Amino acid sequence: MVFSFDPPAATFGATATTAASGNSSDNEEAPSNVDVHFEPVVRLEEVEVKTLEEDEDVLFKMRAKLFRFDRDNNEWKERGVGDVKFLQNRDSKKVRLVMRRERTLKVCANHVIQGEMELTANVGSDRSWVWNVPSDYSDGVPKPELLAIRFTNTENAQLFKTEFEEMKRINKSANEGNPIAGKIFVEKKDEEEDDKKETPAAAPEPKEEEKKEEEKKEE
Repeated sequence: MVFSFDPPAATFGATATTAASGNSSDNEEAPSNVDVHFEPVVRLEEVEVKTLEEDEDVLFKMRAKLFRFDRDNNEWKERGVGDVKFLQNRDSKKVRLVMRRERTLKVCANHVIQGEMELTANVGSDRSWVWNVPSDYSDGVPKPELLAIRFTNTENAQLFKTEFEEMKRINKSANEGNPIAGKIFVEKKDEEEDDKKETPAAAPEPKEEEKKEEEKKEE
């Protein structure tokens, strides 16, 4: 019995030999430095995103964590971590509290600071405050909220309370027709290098005996 086999198929990537030298041009490699350029189908233009804070001055800013009280479940729920700011409108001079979440910049608190608002110390903490808000606009529609805010330390919490009371005074004056321009907040910068360097101590004065020896040497 005779068995016959088909010839093995060519291996992928192997180079075939040319029967005639006249066909050598068919085996020339294609140039590898071809510059291929693709035009995008749709061109995206830069769009300016407005925060509605363009006509306001920042009077205060500090990092904190915000909570709201969920009355349905009778528990506190975190609203976000970010910078809480007091913003004063340049025309009306009224101040509102605005806080946005880090990274997403989604608003988690947005209300005018009113005279009847009172910050009360949170039970068991010296670095957090609780206050009632008749109309908070962080979700786009006004609704009452019970908010709590917590800071990294007691000093920051006390500073927030001091500035909160000052904003109430500014808004009261604005409502009475005597608008006050608050002091614009300035970011704290590191001290200048020159200030960090210690002043070199003055060289000690030579003693009387050393002075006499130097005078003798000069003679």
